[in-house]
Amino acid sequence: PRAWWQHEGLRRVKRAWVIPPISISENHKRIPHLLVQIKSDKQQPGGVIYSIKGPGVDEEPLGIFSIDKFSGKVFLNAMLDREENDRFRLKAFALDLGGVTLEDPTDLEIIVVDQNDNRPLFRQDVFTGHVVEGAEPGTCVMTADATDADDPDTDNAALRYSILEQGAAGMFSINATTGEICTARPGLDRETVGVYNLTVQAADMSGDGLTTTATAVIYLEDINDNPPEFTKEEFSMEVEEQAAGVDVGKVFVHDKDLAGSPNWLAKFTILEGDPEGAFTIHTDPHTNDGVLSVAKVGPGQLGGYGGGPMARLTRGPSWQPLDHEVRDRFELTVSVQNERPLEPSAPASPRALATVRVRVRDVNEAPVFRENPRRVSVLEGAPPGTPVTTYTASDPDTRQLQTLTYALLYDPADWLQLDPHAGTVRTKRELLHPSAYLQGGWYIALVLARDDAEPPLSATGTLSIEILEVNDHAPLLQPPAGVLCGRPGRGGNLLLGATDDDRPPHGAPFHFQLSPQHPQLARNWSITRFNVTHAVLAVLAELSPGLYSLPLLLRDSGSPPRERQQLLNLSVCHCGRDGTCQDGVLAAATAGAGVTLGALMIILGSTVLLLVLAGLGAAGVRGRRRALRKGLLQRSRDDMRDNILNYDEQGGGEEDQDAYDINQLRHPELFSPRAKPPVRRDAPLSSTTPPGPRKLPSSPSDIEDFINEGLEAADSDPSVPPYDTALIYDYEGSGSIASPLSSIVSSLTDEDQDYDYLSEWGPRFRRLADLYG
Repeated sequence: PRAWWQHEGLRRVKRAWVIPPISISENHKRIPHLLVQIKSDKQQPGGVIYSIKGPGVDEEPLGIFSIDKFSGKVFLNAMLDREENDRFRLKAFALDLGGVTLEDPTDLEIIVVDQNDNRPLFRQDVFTGHVVEGAEPGTCVMTADATDADDPDTDNAALRYSILEQGAAGMFSINATTGEICTARPGLDRETVGVYNLTVQAADMSGDGLTTTATAVIYLEDINDNPPEFTKEEFSMEVEEQAAGVDVGKVFVHDKDLAGSPNWLAKFTILEGDPEGAFTIHTDPHTNDGVLSVAKVGPGQLGGYGGGPMARLTRGPSWQPLDHEVRDRFELTVSVQNERPLEPSAPASPRALATVRVRVRDVNEAPVFRENPRRVSVLEGAPPGTPVTTYTASDPDTRQLQTLTYALLYDPADWLQLDPHAGTVRTKRELLHPSAYLQGGWYIALVLARDDAEPPLSATGTLSIEILEVNDHAPLLQPPAGVLCGRPGRGGNLLLGATDDDRPPHGAPFHFQLSPQHPQLARNWSITRFNVTHAVLAVLAELSPGLYSLPLLLRDSGSPPRERQQLLNLSVCHCGRDGTCQDGVLAAATAGAGVTLGALMIILGSTVLLLVLAGLGAAGVRGRRRALRKGLLQRSRDDMRDNILNYDEQGGGEEDQDAYDINQLRHPELFSPRAKPPVRRDAPLSSTTPPGPRKLPSSPSDIEDFINEGLEAADSDPSVPPYDTALIYDYEGSGSIASPLSSIVSSLTDEDQDYDYLSEWGPRFRRLADLYG
């Protein structure tokens, strides 16, 4: 075929070879198949060589098309699939025998014609949808859509949907073109049919071609369209009296709605027959039945027994535990409904109410103290045998003949005695106050009441006894003596005080006055009130120094008041310019502890003087002991200093030959004061030498003074370790046949040590035994 391109104006027309599109059906089986033959207008005598390039030739997919290079025939060499390649665009070339292009390359387009060779495919094998039961017709549930790989512009991909199977009811329909599934009629009831399984078909060629199927599963969602119902109209059960928090029995219900959902869960209410609230009812979450229980005890609901071991259980102000003697049976009206409200269209149930009959069984009950605790009062100091109270309990088992007995469960001071049959409490001994067994003036005892049933039960009652204060003590003057100046005015006053063992209101305020039996005292003395517990004694006329006994009358504020006449010992002294006593030592010694400033100065001065005298006495005793030891050593025939120092040396013991040179003590004149002092053997190697030699005593025989001076020099030497530092001693050998001498200095005083055993150590220690034994 040829084509001509025409240009505007007077230009010459250029001819070019043009190949129109070629159509070939997919799945063509007769191959090779001639598609077209191309020829060039510039046919040369020597011939033209044709070639094609592009997808299907020298590009993927390879080898589908080929051309006869001399004739220009194009062949199809393989079956085509439109779903893989719907068209091929190739380039055709015309060359001479020398390879020179004769024509410009031209396009060769091969179009693959579609065939209905693909079935429709649903997007999933199973479609799932939900719709509430009772939904109106036309309520759409879901869309079951499919696809077709064929050409969408042809009938090969035109799909139509239908429901092949859904049961006899025909409750659903499907849109033929969209695949949307909707309800077709009313009457969907989950309790009748809960799940619908539909077989859905999709067909191409507008329903006349290839087909495929899928499954649509539709679940009906539950609504509360069925009320709960009791399985019967009456239920019977029984429970023991005094029970609390226990299950009595069950009432059974049935609900057609979805189990476990709020439309199914039941809620129970006691409508009648239990005004005191003795019972409760709750739902068993597993079975949906109602569980009837005796009411439990909440926090703070203990009463009747005062919180004791047999405390009764209470619930609210009017609730009482089940008591067979009070009420032996209950007839309750119970209703049931769902947690979620019932649908308006749901019918009412005739079995929403039921009657529950409960019988209360009689059991042995513990005694009860109606008044717990019992509070009574007893006067302080009441004699033994004084009646306190009669504390008895009652037995709730009025239909059983039982006897109660009583005993004291707690009586810490052993003050009480109890009649075991009558419950009468009396004092066993005098009730004293104050006492460690009283708490704020109250004495607490516990009484146990026990019945004679089998097994016996008991109850505990608290008996609180208030010990009433009695004014049985008169006030006591404190202090009973004092010191003051014998001149009116400054220094002639004394502060008086008093104490009372009674508690308020039988104590303060106290009243101080001069003895009415001695009216002449008012000429020299006066008493004025200072506060509720103190008064001030004042001198009215100048008195001579000396001792005075002043009779006073003290009275408390009790009912009736108690008074006591007491003597106040006074030491009257000479008054100084500042109002203090001049002879303070005498006054303090004769009058005891005073409360004035002058008396205080006297006591302090006396204390200082006594301390000075005690120090002087101790110094004298020490001097006498030193002289005694010095005399004993001087009278010694044998010179024991060598022996003593040899064993007191902290060196090498018996195997140490480098002990301190004792010749300094025997012949001090041989050693010059300028000689180098001996080096301490317990000092470190790097220690320095003391600044100067220690001066020997003028009397070398006084060993004790010499040793003390040496000790003082060592203590003041900064180059040696302190007292709390471990000292370095020499090796003392492998041991000694003699016993250690450490026990000689183990006591603080010579009188505490027994030295008689020194006589058993041989002749060298016999002199020590004579001196200290």
